[in-house]
Amino acid sequence: MSDTPPPDDAARTAGESVPAEEDPKGRTTSSSTDGTAEEDGPVSESDALKSLASGGGESEAGRTEAIRAGAIADRIAERLNADASGTRIGTLALFNDTVSFGGGFNTEGGRAASARLSATGTVPLAEDEIAAYTESYVQPERYDEALDVLCERHLLVLTGTPGSGRTAAAVNLLAEALTLDSASDGGCHRVLDGASIVSADWEPPAERSGCLAEWDSRTTGLSARGLLSAASKLRAAGAHLVLIGGPELEAIVSGPDGDGLGRHQLVPVDPLTVLERVVLGHGAEPERQAELAALLRASGAVAALQERPLAAHAVRLATVIRSEGDLGAAVAALRDPSDQVHTWFRSHHEPDAIAFALAVAVLENSGYLTVADAAIRLRAALSPEEQAPADVRFRDRMAQDQPWVELSFPDAGEMPGPPRVRFRSPLLSQVVLTYAWTALDGHREAISQWLRRLLGHSDLEIRAQAAVAGGVLARADFRFAVHRFVKSWAGSTSWPVRQAAATAIGVAGSVPATAEPVWDLLHQWARGGGSAYERRLASTAATAVGGLLGRNSPDRALGLLRSALDRGDDWGTLTPVAWGGVHLLHQGLVTEVLSAYLNWSEPQDRSPMVVKTLSAFVFAVSTPYTSSVPDGAPGPGGAVDGVPLLLSALPLHRRAMAELWGRALARKPVQESAFEALREWVDSSSVAHPGTEASLRTLVLDIARLPGKHRERLHWWLMKWAGDRVRPSGRAEKLARALED
Repeated sequence: MSDTPPPDDAARTAGESVPAEEDPKGRTTSSSTDGTAEEDGPVSESDALKSLASGGGESEAGRTEAIRAGAIADRIAERLNADASGTRIGTLALFNDTVSFGGGFNTEGGRAASARLSATGTVPLAEDEIAAYTESYVQPERYDEALDVLCERHLLVLTGTPGSGRTAAAVNLLAEALTLDSASDGGCHRVLDGASIVSADWEPPAERSGCLAEWDSRTTGLSARGLLSAASKLRAAGAHLVLIGGPELEAIVSGPDGDGLGRHQLVPVDPLTVLERVVLGHGAEPERQAELAALLRASGAVAALQERPLAAHAVRLATVIRSEGDLGAAVAALRDPSDQVHTWFRSHHEPDAIAFALAVAVLENSGYLTVADAAIRLRAALSPEEQAPADVRFRDRMAQDQPWVELSFPDAGEMPGPPRVRFRSPLLSQVVLTYAWTALDGHREAISQWLRRLLGHSDLEIRAQAAVAGGVLARADFRFAVHRFVKSWAGSTSWPVRQAAATAIGVAGSVPATAEPVWDLLHQWARGGGSAYERRLASTAATAVGGLLGRNSPDRALGLLRSALDRGDDWGTLTPVAWGGVHLLHQGLVTEVLSAYLNWSEPQDRSPMVVKTLSAFVFAVSTPYTSSVPDGAPGPGGAVDGVPLLLSALPLHRRAMAELWGRALARKPVQESAFEALREWVDSSSVAHPGTEASLRTLVLDIARLPGKHRERLHWWLMKWAGDRVRPSGRAEKLARALED
């Protein structure tokens, strides 16, 4: 099956442009995105220079968009790498280690529980178990209201997310209700099957007793009418029961049939408050509170509980502190994303939850509507035989299914809009993607096709995030990823898709575990054959080293560009290598690029390598700098939008620039385009950046001092421009007069 999904109307209506199909082997003539034919075989010098003059065939707007998307992706990838520093994320052994899972509160072992099992399907709660829940309990908001409802109705439906403290709340409510009933002597019991309480033969385990039951959303048969019947039995026996569950239980009892039921939605308690109560008890002295607060900040416990704000986790850390255990290790375990992700996927198999989690992982910090729509499309791909129903409501189930996700609403004064969706921990997105790719064996096809479709989205941010996600997946098993989707993207006839492939490769190669395989692959592509498909792979390799990879390893990047350029009489890689050099310059690597161009053109003869290098240099001095990220960091020192970066960099690189300009102005066929570029510097760029006028004068004088006929040649051209009838140049005349002094 092809890696490339066929075009369809659904993608277009979702704001995406679907990439065209391409021949994966590249053995036939293909068409580029601008409709021009790409022939197999070596590319001639004249054709390559024409392509370079036009920027490579892609439209200026399309290339600018792709470059901006690549720059956004590099910024995202750097942040992900920084967040994952010092963790196991990105290593091939991410999910190969032994994984332990922390549970909630266990009542007793299976044998003891079986011995105490009553005929009513309940087990009594031991006194020490009740004490563990009640001694340091922090009451949530409206707790007294819930207690009043339980005492009055005898059955209370208590809803909340798992780990929010709903079990502890239920035990405390039952204990207080039984205490208020002076005649109570039936004790507290746990109902083993929550759904059994609606059966016709169910009875309370004892008169004046309390019962705790939990309803599992995977069971059936529960109804509001059945609960009303159970409430009547409890009332007759003077007993009380708290039934806990999540959103599904709330939906069952919220209809008209549940009007007579007691209901309460639990408001989670601040986990730091819970931890402090468990550690210090009631009425702690301010000094001890301050000491504990300092310990929690220093150990990272505060950050851990912000990422996983559940009462159960607070109690877990409090227990470690009280027993003088290793708090640092406990915090590290709580923040360990691999264990958290593994645990989540073990209990969530439904397409709705998986699709939304992966959509957040790819499009983190995007608006809710964007994430939800992407999740719906992925959900349909995960369950192709079942169309996603129109009433899927990710937001309603978020607290239940996605406790690791939070919604960030616009602050006061900001433009109103939907909330942004993100994980509570910055480490989770990479681990969720990696786990889904490596462990959900039936979903890789759907995930890769879904990502490919996102690469054609009209929103640059989404395209960038999808490309980064591809790189994260490639880290898990790079060899597999190359054959599964990376090579398909890299050889695409669509320039944005090739840019996305370059980004994904850069992300994959930015960690030590996959750096060498990535560089080996890029060199293989750079030295590849002369088919149109192989040239596109070489183009992607050159683009890849112009981003994150090149910034981190400039010497290796320039070595690859040289390898791609030095193909004898095949000029087919000139344009992508020239663009690769421009991208490295725009990364701030001016010294490195100019030194490489000086080295490659050192023979100063008419050999293809010299002419190609000087052509790449002229392309660089002709290409205006454009800020890649609209709201990003400033560009390299002195960079001015609309002005070639090398003009802005003149004062710092005077000698290298003069030598390269001299070589280009003296060497055919580069000479003509070099003088065109110089006139642009004289007439237009120096006007856009007035601070360079003095530097430009110095440059012209430096070129004139080089051995040979440079002074005469420069003077002739400058006077020609000065006397141009259509566009006379006063600045050119000034420079010519300077040469005469």
